[in-house]
Amino acid sequence: MGNCFSEDVSSGPGATASVSGTASSSSALATTNDAVDYYLKSRGYNGLFSQIELSFSATNLRDRDVLSKSDPMVVVYKKEKDETLSEVFRTEVVLNSLAPKWIKKFTLAYHFETVQTLLFRLYDVDTQYQNSREEMLKLDDQQFLGEATCALSEIVTKSTRTITLELKRKEGFAAQTHPQHGKLIIHAEECLASKITTEIVFRCSSLESKDLFSKSDPFLVVSKIVEHGTPIPVSKTEVLKNNLNPIWKPLFLSVQQVGSKDSPLIIECSDFNSNGKHSLIGKVQKSLADLEKLHLAGQGINLSLPTGAGQNKVLKSQLFVEKFTETVQHTFLEYLASGFELSFMVAIDFTASNGNPRLPDSLHYVDPSGHLNAYQRAIVELGEVLQFYDSDKRFPAWGFGARPIDGPVDGIQGILTSYTSALFNVSLAGPTLFGPVINSAAMIASQSLAQGSRRYYVLLIITDGVITDLQETKDALVSASDLPLSILIVGVGGADFKEMEILDADRGDRLESSTGRLASRDIVQFVALRDVQHGEISVVQALLAELPSQFLTYMRIRNMKPGPP
Repeated sequence: MGNCFSEDVSSGPGATASVSGTASSSSALATTNDAVDYYLKSRGYNGLFSQIELSFSATNLRDRDVLSKSDPMVVVYKKEKDETLSEVFRTEVVLNSLAPKWIKKFTLAYHFETVQTLLFRLYDVDTQYQNSREEMLKLDDQQFLGEATCALSEIVTKSTRTITLELKRKEGFAAQTHPQHGKLIIHAEECLASKITTEIVFRCSSLESKDLFSKSDPFLVVSKIVEHGTPIPVSKTEVLKNNLNPIWKPLFLSVQQVGSKDSPLIIECSDFNSNGKHSLIGKVQKSLADLEKLHLAGQGINLSLPTGAGQNKVLKSQLFVEKFTETVQHTFLEYLASGFELSFMVAIDFTASNGNPRLPDSLHYVDPSGHLNAYQRAIVELGEVLQFYDSDKRFPAWGFGARPIDGPVDGIQGILTSYTSALFNVSLAGPTLFGPVINSAAMIASQSLAQGSRRYYVLLIITDGVITDLQETKDALVSASDLPLSILIVGVGGADFKEMEILDADRGDRLESSTGRLASRDIVQFVALRDVQHGEISVVQALLAELPSQFLTYMRIRNMKPGPP
């Protein structure tokens, strides 16, 4: 497994060397968007953070030198949705080679919930610049060898985690007489730090009661401190009702997720309130290494409360670490490499409350100018991410509140075409029933499981309002929690979505069926489009951030291991 290191440089013909003459194994870390991270984590969305190391080699490159072979270098760019490019990495130069293998590796953070498009350009570095540092080279002074582009998801979903890209001429340049530009081979390796998981069991003693007529309902939130000093939540416990000496279920924190074992963490104990305004009971600041020492010593640490002017009041309440263990866990990417796939399903709300689709004020209005409505946006943006994880791209699609769509369609464009066709062939009606849709998805997942398929299903429900079968929906979700299924709900329009937040178990107790059975795990993620459409984050990021952890929870509950690639 990769440890994010580079091997020693060999010598001789075709040897790899930096332009300055010494090899370098340094990696360029991709930076994350702190605003996006803060939004997600402040709402309990803990995305997948894996460090990926990309290695490069090439074959059949163009020979641009007269008396020797080309001296190639790879330059990597991040490509945004608006097509803007930002350079993020350069390899060393490999001297005199048309089939180079570069030593320097590019390390970046893989985010499941976004499409990370990368552009790779190869240059033949002129001899006169070969004593210069790579980052100081002016690329306009070098000879262009070819370029290729792909999404990071395309690489990590390959069973070998290797992709071969045909190099092409630069976009916007006239056709060249030499059509062959060679091939770029990219291999991805997941860094070992992404796989080390710490299991921690916390307990508290002598907590102060924040309620008038009962004891506190405590829960813990663990936050990391980022560079600008803002604490960002990375994990939280369940709420324990009416308990001043709680012992919570284990928390699982990856070393990658918190930064390092020595990174400072803030652990806050709060009294849960259903209105979302939780009361802080007390907090401490410790690293994972500190928590391990507390566990080994069997000692507690006193909580404190800020009193203003930078002062803290030390409380008699204490935090203990009952358990602290480190293990190497199977990761989401390991399951993908061994053949597991995500299968996308969609259900669309065609109830009358959406308005007449022929009128511009309708949530279903299809703008002739091509501007996407909320339903179309959710389908396109989610599909752009999930399409890389489903090999056949056959997506079951349903409508509810009318009967417009029934059965699988081909690809994201197929969903959009069926959706648009349905709008003008049905009468919008009601009521808003989630139960039958969830049961239909659960049946597909159940049949797939019985056949031994390595598929995990993702149902997207797009709706504009209040559901009329809340208890039936809870029953369906509790039953489906044992199946390879997650449910993503997008709320469009200005309706009251309190019931959706009940279904999303992030903010309180696990769902309970009408027979008293509790859901075995949380499988619902809800986002109101109005909460994210004017911010820096897309609805897709908010929806998909939790999906890998739901996938891994299912696999671990069923003790399903990833096989060899």
